[in-house]
Amino acid sequence: MPVNHEIKSQLAKLLATEDLVVEHKHVETAQFNVHTRVLILPMWEKASNFVYDMLVGHEVGHALYTPDRNWLKEYNIPPQFVNIVEDARIEKMMKRRYSGLSKTFYRGYQELSDQDFFQIAEEDVNLMNLADRANLYFKIGNFVDISFDDKEQHIISMIDECETFDDVLIAAEKLYKYCKEEKSKTDQHQKQDQEGQQGQSDEVEDNSSQSSENPESEYQSGEDSNIDRDAIDDENEDEDEDEVDVKTADSLEESLKDLVNSSAQENIYLELPKVDLEKIIISNSEIHDKCKKFWKNYVEESQLSIEELFQYPDNEFAKFKISARKEVNYLVKEFECKKAADSYARATTSRTGVLDCSKLHTYKYNEDLFKKVTTLADGKNHGLVFVLDWSGSMCDVMSDTVKQLFNLVWFCKKVSIPFEVYAFTNEYPKELNDKGFIDSPYEKKGGLVHVGEHFSLMNILTSKVNGKVLEQQMKHIYRIAHSFSRCGYGPVPYGMGLSGTPLNESMIALHQILPNFKKEHKLQKVQCVVLSDGEGYDIKRHVVVQRPWEDEPYIGVAPIGHRCFLRDRSIGTTYSLSCQWYQYTDILLRNLKDKFPDVNFIGIRVLESRDANSFMRRYCEHEEIQNLQSSWKKERAFSIKTSAYDIYFGISSNSLSKQSDFKVCDDATKTQIKSAFVKSLRVKKMNKKILGEFVELVA
Repeated sequence: MPVNHEIKSQLAKLLATEDLVVEHKHVETAQFNVHTRVLILPMWEKASNFVYDMLVGHEVGHALYTPDRNWLKEYNIPPQFVNIVEDARIEKMMKRRYSGLSKTFYRGYQELSDQDFFQIAEEDVNLMNLADRANLYFKIGNFVDISFDDKEQHIISMIDECETFDDVLIAAEKLYKYCKEEKSKTDQHQKQDQEGQQGQSDEVEDNSSQSSENPESEYQSGEDSNIDRDAIDDENEDEDEDEVDVKTADSLEESLKDLVNSSAQENIYLELPKVDLEKIIISNSEIHDKCKKFWKNYVEESQLSIEELFQYPDNEFAKFKISARKEVNYLVKEFECKKAADSYARATTSRTGVLDCSKLHTYKYNEDLFKKVTTLADGKNHGLVFVLDWSGSMCDVMSDTVKQLFNLVWFCKKVSIPFEVYAFTNEYPKELNDKGFIDSPYEKKGGLVHVGEHFSLMNILTSKVNGKVLEQQMKHIYRIAHSFSRCGYGPVPYGMGLSGTPLNESMIALHQILPNFKKEHKLQKVQCVVLSDGEGYDIKRHVVVQRPWEDEPYIGVAPIGHRCFLRDRSIGTTYSLSCQWYQYTDILLRNLKDKFPDVNFIGIRVLESRDANSFMRRYCEHEEIQNLQSSWKKERAFSIKTSAYDIYFGISSNSLSKQSDFKVCDDATKTQIKSAFVKSLRVKKMNKKILGEFVELVA
């Protein structure tokens, strides 16, 4: 069964009780950077579940308890000895912290012992040096008989009692000195034995030289032999100076390498680029100056007045503004009521210490005769950011969608909530650089998510302008929206036509927009409303390509595969990108919610009737789908709370254009009057339900 690296990464994060950045890569040993909090794990795909979990628990133990300290300047100890003692300490600390890990370590080391990972099957364990035996004792001591004398047992007890890293260094130094002394004694005995054997050999050679016919020749040979022995003695002295080998540590390290699947596809970790908002956002003033200039030139060429050109949409806008007052006032009333209710729920009451004269007559049965004061908690400062779909598929519903947007804009204006409205597009013209290309809105490099150069966010409406200017700007947007309808009521400024759906790119840009917006207006709570009728494009990644005919590498674009992960270092969270293309938006939203917990993300999805069921199935289980279908049938709208949005509204594209006014002909029958009345009530009910849920989340 293949290893789910995402699950193992989550295990590491849970054990560490922090959002560690966990990466699975083609490395032979685990690595942890205490500064960046990045834990790199080998791809132990040949390991069993117990062994894998044990290794993860071990490495997390280092992440939690091993300090970032340059101890080599303080102690002259080989790192292997410190690692042996530190391994024993951190595993003890992990089992103490998580009692369930004791079984994991037991089963994991049992498997390693059974598979002879320490390569001791043909060795007499008790003849090994103390460092090797200590290493085996604290790792597989449950499965191997290991003996110690009194002096050795004292050192083992020191290792077992280590609680701090300073204790580790002291115990490691003690262990190292003992092993070095024992090795020196052993080497001395071996040297003496060799010298004894060599003395006997010299005596034999002396006897043979006396009977030789050529004594000079034998003398020369003996001299050469002495030189060789000196060289051997020098080599033995060099070996005495070598460090003590810890064979079991080396064997374990080599054996663990066999668990790594070298042929497995390596995980790819991606990060979101930090975009330059000045290159992405088209300012509010530029948008509307462009509209005025374009229409002025158009009027001059067509010899028509502005009033004649936009007579129909301007009249419709004026009528809609009057009719929208009811819904806007309803929103305001609901907002103020819910805000007041929340404020009173958090109110505190305290005694003043001043007698309440109106209560003096109750002194015989009432002890509370003092005046009280109620303090209302301050309400939070709110702000709204709107992201509007400006794609070609919105053509038929853009006019009605803009009407819904205007209701929310007027609501914000009336309750003094700052707002910004952005429409995403790939059509807005941009300047070319000296090479004839559009400058990238960020520095391209390998490992980043790709954002297209043509992507723009048009800041079509803003609360920064006064009421008169805002109304004029809304009229501009209303004219353009009407121009997209089938009838076509007027020309659209160049670059403001409908295009694709860079929704995911908008999610990436929000990483800079939201904190800037919050900081600028000193807000405590921000609502982000995304209004769209479809999914965004699939996202791609940057790769470094070294072409043989070029000196410098080329930054290309590649699709995202099933071993790709989105990593956010600022919050230490990793998200799997092994999903369908339409789920990328959800992943980007989850990242935004994790990064900005004080922002509510509200989705409004404009749906055709044929798409409603498939949309429901993406986010809901069977039982919930039945309830949503019932709501859709009755009200042509529903809300989902199981998506990445805090709440996701589904609204019929046909219902957007329906008016709630009760209108009948003069000669209408009773049946027609009844039908029109029920229809108007139904639309009102739908509007109030959707608007009520929206306001409740905002307030």
